[in-house]
Amino acid sequence: MGNETIILLVGGFSVVFGLAAWVGLMAAPAWQSYGALWQRVAGVFLSLYALAAFIVVGVALGAVVIWFWDRVSA
Repeated sequence: MGNETIILLVGGFSVVFGLAAWVGLMAAPAWQSYGALWQRVAGVFLSLYALAAFIVVGVALGAVVIWFWDRVSA
């Protein structure tokens, strides 16, 4: 198995587990917290903002690691 295949597998598993965590920890509780359908949909939609914030923070931390990798690995 080559390096590129490993990178794609890690990325794919990260996406799958990240979405599963969002559904289990954010979307499902937001859905169960309200009674009316429009409130449930709005709660899940607003939890997407938190998901987007986590993605932005993760990309930023990944960029920091890539930027400073030569200093850390030496």
